[in-house]
Amino acid sequence: MAADGLLADHLARRMGEIAPFYVMELLGRARELEAAGRSIVHMEIGEPDFTTPQPIIEAAQQALAAGKTHYTPALGLPDLRQELAAFYRRHHGVEIPPRRIIITPGASGALLLALGVLLNPGDEVLLADPGYPCNRHFVRFLEGRARAVAVGAESHYQLTAAQLAAEWGPNTVAAMLATPSNPTGTLIPAAELRAMNALARERGGRLLVDEIYHGLIYGGSTPSALALSDELFLINSFSKYFCMTGWRLGWLVVPEAYVSAVERLAQNLFIAAPTLAQYAALAAFTPENTAILEELRREFQRRRDYLLPALRELGFTIPLTPEGAFYLYADCSRFSDDSYAFAHTLLEEAGVAVTPGRDFGAHRANLHLRFAYTTSMAQLQEGVARLRRFLA
Repeated sequence: MAADGLLADHLARRMGEIAPFYVMELLGRARELEAAGRSIVHMEIGEPDFTTPQPIIEAAQQALAAGKTHYTPALGLPDLRQELAAFYRRHHGVEIPPRRIIITPGASGALLLALGVLLNPGDEVLLADPGYPCNRHFVRFLEGRARAVAVGAESHYQLTAAQLAAEWGPNTVAAMLATPSNPTGTLIPAAELRAMNALARERGGRLLVDEIYHGLIYGGSTPSALALSDELFLINSFSKYFCMTGWRLGWLVVPEAYVSAVERLAQNLFIAAPTLAQYAALAAFTPENTAILEELRREFQRRRDYLLPALRELGFTIPLTPEGAFYLYADCSRFSDDSYAFAHTLLEEAGVAVTPGRDFGAHRANLHLRFAYTTSMAQLQEGVARLRRFLA
């Protein structure tokens, strides 16, 4: 339907296979309830509640005052690509030539470039189910075929090398992984990731690895996938760990042979990433800013360590402790076999907003809810109290 309620004259066939974010319907209803005076505890949105750290804001203000408002090169501000190369050297012991690092309009821009240089119509990409919904829709947008592979707690809700070997078909050109993942917050062990990359290369394909939540890992450091291979595509973002969601800035690390093709595609799709955001991000790696970000990471861990046992005590089944991100993927089958309806009930009757499993795929989606601990500890405690009263 068009915005005015009339039927569209013409709509591309692909739009019939690109689903909306179901959580946005819940969020819209939550806003209506709040406008009517209701108090709502928000545990549905995957966005840090912390504002962008002050050093980043000040860097943006200085760039704006200096008139740095023109296009940057299509692959990104050279200084920022150098900073990212230094970041991987310091934190992961990996030497990544800056020329292989492409600055993009958010991680979505990075994924679009990676898929754009890999997919022909009909090519297949393997993805985990549950997983982030936009990934499969990007594949469809480029006339590829996203094939979801069911995963569960037995594999930490992650694809395995054995699954890739079994599922890789004649039209498969890539597998997309996320570590930590959305919605489960789980990691892929380095040995498993290495085995999957070797299998993909043996089959003439590539791995695309989403490390958007990689800075938000709890209980020890984890190497980047770039430490395992320089033949994979790596997607990352300034949105989550760096608390820069609205700045729309991400990056893509590509194998050497793809740099030129990615540059041509970037020139044509978006010319360059937002200039002001790139200058702001130069301050993201300073010791002062890193200290702020690490304290925020510790706060997310404190929230996880409160909410996880609290939800289990209420009767939700969460078989694994998520190692990263800021989500808990909870089995709600004790209360409902329709998590979409249940999420609406929790909103209307308990004043708690959460995300239904259907946003993340089809595998047992009707039995799961995602809880995001992207709100204050006080709000999490209030949300748990409301759930306890409602479920009792």
